[in-house]
Amino acid sequence: MTETQLGGAGQRRPFRVSELAGGLRELLEEEVGRVFVVGEISNLRRAPSGHCYFTLKDDQAQLRAALFRTAAVRLPFDPEDGLEVVVEAEVTLYAARGDLQLIVRQMEPLGQGAFQLAFEQLRARLEAEGLFDPARKRALPAWPRRVGVVTSPSGAAVRDVIQVSGRRMPGIPLLIAPTRVQGDGAEEEIAEALAALGRVADVDVILLVRGGGSLEDLRPFNTERVARAIRATRVPVVAGVGHEVDVSIADLAADARAPTPSAAAALALPDRGAFQDRLRSLQRHLAAAAGAQLARAGRRLEQLAAALRAHAPAARLAAWRARLDTFARALEREGTRALALRRERLAALAAQLDALSPLAVLGRGYAIARRPGGAVLRRAADVAPGDAFTLRLGEGELEATATKLR
Repeated sequence: MTETQLGGAGQRRPFRVSELAGGLRELLEEEVGRVFVVGEISNLRRAPSGHCYFTLKDDQAQLRAALFRTAAVRLPFDPEDGLEVVVEAEVTLYAARGDLQLIVRQMEPLGQGAFQLAFEQLRARLEAEGLFDPARKRALPAWPRRVGVVTSPSGAAVRDVIQVSGRRMPGIPLLIAPTRVQGDGAEEEIAEALAALGRVADVDVILLVRGGGSLEDLRPFNTERVARAIRATRVPVVAGVGHEVDVSIADLAADARAPTPSAAAALALPDRGAFQDRLRSLQRHLAAAAGAQLARAGRRLEQLAAALRAHAPAARLAAWRARLDTFARALEREGTRALALRRERLAALAAQLDALSPLAVLGRGYAIARRPGGAVLRRAADVAPGDAFTLRLGEGELEATATKLR
């Protein structure tokens, strides 16, 4: 800003308002530049353009501030009135109104992390909407035809699920939809995988699993996109995200929550051992019920015979005895038939159980190859020449060594 002579000596040219405002803006931007400021947000207004305008204040002063859309979309949380923040901003003058203004480039909530605040804000909003309502939870199937799994194909979570599946009920197949479980864009892959598995006709339940991690690592599972994808699936979803203490938005939206991927698999898959125990118990109860029914029929027959002997005339006694003999034979036939039917039902149930057993497959000439540690070999590429492994046959095991890969 300079001064010039206007008319006679000693007279100065006055500045136009716009000139003075422009000069002050340049002075502020050059001499003050970028600063960090702590204050409370008030009078927040969101423009249709995506820009945010608000006042940053403390107990003694306030400044107008602007957060433009390009910076606002990078925030993991939503600015709101009453929130105390620290901002990185450029000091400038808004010439149109003559207001001192902060152009905010970055913002962090004071006293808590941005990701934790984003989690709490989203949780409160979806909870108010009723997305986590227990009444909306779907029951898990007692015996699913197939279990879908959404997880990373290389993480520990998928190995845990496969191990639990082999132990509890290997006859129920798993269908794995591989996806990233952290990083930018992972939430879109997770949502698409959930939708894809929901379209598979014989998938009756879906596991959404990953190992533990920091709140930042779990960001894809703390998004509205994944929460709504869970509720939109055709079948119930079991979430096993994190280790014990980690609770995510996905956990809250799911139909059932497990603390670990292994526990999620145990919730979705029936227990083969428990089923076998139940079958044996039913066999015992059926045999006892059939025996009791025959015993009651025998006692009733004896009572009828005694009544006839005591009251019927001798001439009619033979006829009643003949009818009793016929009744006894019919009763015996019916009892035998009923017992045979129950035995056939038990045999059918036992045959179904045998069909689900991997030992039945081995009995047809197949074998299971395992590493010394017990892991199942599914591809020739899983071993190298010279590696030792065992072959489980229908009867017994063989120790073997790989010589050539094909």
